[in-house]
Amino acid sequence: MTDISIDMPWLKRSWASIQKGMTEDRLPHALIITGECGVGKRAWANAVAELLLCERPSGQENGEPVACGHCKQCQLYRAQSHPDVRVYAPEKSKMVKVDQIRALSAFAVASPQVGHHKVAIIDRADQLNINAANALLKTLEEPLPDVTLLLLQESGRPVLPTIRSRCQTLTIPTPDTESANRWLVKKVQELDEPARPAAEVLVKALMLSGNAPRLALDYATGDFITLRDEAFERFKQFMKGRIPVAEAAKSFKALGLDNSLWLFEVWAADLARLSAGGEALDTEAREMLGYLARTSPAWRAHELMDMVKESRAAGVNNANPELEASRLLIAWQKLMPSRRRAG
Repeated sequence: MTDISIDMPWLKRSWASIQKGMTEDRLPHALIITGECGVGKRAWANAVAELLLCERPSGQENGEPVACGHCKQCQLYRAQSHPDVRVYAPEKSKMVKVDQIRALSAFAVASPQVGHHKVAIIDRADQLNINAANALLKTLEEPLPDVTLLLLQESGRPVLPTIRSRCQTLTIPTPDTESANRWLVKKVQELDEPARPAAEVLVKALMLSGNAPRLALDYATGDFITLRDEAFERFKQFMKGRIPVAEAAKSFKALGLDNSLWLFEVWAADLARLSAGGEALDTEAREMLGYLARTSPAWRAHELMDMVKESRAAGVNNANPELEASRLLIAWQKLMPSRRRAG
């Protein structure tokens, strides 16, 4: 049986709401699943899809249904070959395009091929281009009883109000440090021993991911932490005027635009928190950001976050990562008191 709340306990409440809705036959036809990057939105949506397709949902002790894992529908789904499931995700342009949504619309009105239900997952709905969003509205306005739409949204990335108003919204929470660490350690222990990262790497991965467990796993087992540390060191050197912007930007180019913008966004949010008397999530950047918070007006942090949003929008059109990093680095350096006096 598949019960995702056992593997990811922080999903228990949101998972139970789906089980209850299924038992009472009042599931929404379209659901926006929102949460931070790496908290398990896609895994949650996959579990919901399997439950909706299952021929013989099994009741647990509390009577709530879970997918049996053995019927034809479950077997097809687990083999990633179920013809009544579609997943639409951003393509090379980093957007979900109108042709994909037109394909979704055709899928929605067709009869199920092997089962009794169809599921379409849009990963991510916050990256629908305007034409795709308008095309999706037509499907949302004419819901069909044998299809469920699951729209994934990252926190802080807007979905058009016209789409949101036609869906129910469910928030996936970020787990506390203890729960996130327990899940991360378990997953790391399943790896071959040579590939297991050290304990201190796991702690740092959780810190950098903001306790988003799946993102922390990617960080701990990939090269993000090494590249991030290099970029952070160059960032500090640039802020002190010891290296030129072009040299600092190269490290962010190595990270890629998405990861670079993620870092700049976290630092800007931490700057805002520190300005308001809160704590920084990136503890390694806390000293530097604390200095800037004491010497800069609070509105500068929000200005920096707006600049990150502009760079993220430019990324849709394949903006140059090095140029975007340079633009943001220069904006950050202007916060230094010596730079303000020089200006």
